Amino acid sequence: MKLSAVAGCALLFSTSLLAETITIATVNNGDMITMQELSSDFTAKNPDITLKWVTLEENILRQRVTTDVATRGGQYDVMTIGTYEVPIWGKQGWLTELDKLGENYDLDDLLPAIRSGLTVDNKLFAAPFYGESSMVMYRKDLMQKAGLEMPTKPSWDFIRQAAKAMTDKEAGVYGICLRGKAGWGENVALITSMSNSFGARWFDENWQPQFDSKEWQATLQYYVELLEESGPPGSSANGFNENLVLFQTGKCGIWIDATVAGAFVTNVKDSEVADKVGFALAPDNGLGKRGNWLWAWTLAVPKSSTKSDAAMKFISWATSKEYSALVAEKKGWAKVPPGTRASLYDNPEYIKAAPFAQITLESIQSADPINPTVKPVPYVGIQFVAIPEFQGIGTAVGQQFSAALTGQLTVKQALESSQRLVERAMKKARYPKK
Repeated sequence: MKLSAVAGCALLFSTSLLAETITIATVNNGDMITMQELSSDFTAKNPDITLKWVTLEENILRQRVTTDVATRGGQYDVMTIGTYEVPIWGKQGWLTELDKLGENYDLDDLLPAIRSGLTVDNKLFAAPFYGESSMVMYRKDLMQKAGLEMPTKPSWDFIRQAAKAMTDKEAGVYGICLRGKAGWGENVALITSMSNSFGARWFDENWQPQFDSKEWQATLQYYVELLEESGPPGSSANGFNENLVLFQTGKCGIWIDATVAGAFVTNVKDSEVADKVGFALAPDNGLGKRGNWLWAWTLAVPKSSTKSDAAMKFISWATSKEYSALVAEKKGWAKVPPGTRASLYDNPEYIKAAPFAQITLESIQSADPINPTVKPVPYVGIQFVAIPEFQGIGTAVGQQFSAALTGQLTVKQALESSQRLVERAMKKARYPKK
């Protein structure tokens, strides 16, 4: 018995010495925090792999992983990146092809709209943890009190009317919450998606910036006036997480944002208005385009990682059907990461638990990143332009939009400034590319 105990201790000691530590960089949203909470399931099944977490706010995460992957710094073995980065980084040779996800992974179950954005030359360079579009979330009780009924397919005119009618500033209730925080993945994502439905575009077919157009003037004017009339104080500081808290605590009548929020606003443990939330498609302006985007938060392995096999094991676990079942068991079906697998939307238990499921699926399937705007464009992407320069110009434009919201600039000045800075950046980058 003593010999057996000694041998067992030696084995444990040997295993701990051989264990690989993989570092995972991820964003601080609810689904990723759940992944971290449930990761003991992965480590129990893979005792030779230790997980180290780096959890960051969205803008900071983007800055750090972009710097690391471009310089081949090797700080991270698994990176949380989005639909924007994956095809660009895959083409540049910065990511490792995910060709070891296992026989049971079922690649064909991934929704085509999501999978296509993560594939370069028929090679998968990232696995979707969750997929999303955008939609309208609204308080049914406040809508009824205002004597209105939310259409399944609302217009921007109706949204403005409803937001104004639902606003009660003395009671601390505001008709609309929208992203105002500057950033290409924050206010620019929302406003660019809006602009598509207003007939605007970032560039014409010759890569000439279009911020001096009447369509952009109409978009930004609407956005600023809407938040001035019916938005909460300090909207320019609010991103996804800040607006989520405002909505969950009953301070917003309408919130237009990511479909993934459906699970958060209907969760009775976190949301004071969980039983009062309705859902609708993102608004349109009668021009044939809705203001909904297409996005996935994905897990990828940078080429600089020396632990790609272990990293792929983790990614396979975190984006599998089995992980969805684990979340359902521990947190309930409504908390399962949405928007990645067709099988989830064929599951009656999920459909019953998630009143936002059908709107989410319809929003994802209707998003068209190849033809995102009313007029022709030379780029792919709905809430972003899929070129390497977009992170820089998108964030710079977002700062101009934020300044218009705070009143530091007029709408006209913000658009003029955006036009100049994007023209300079594109000239420096030598667009149009030959």
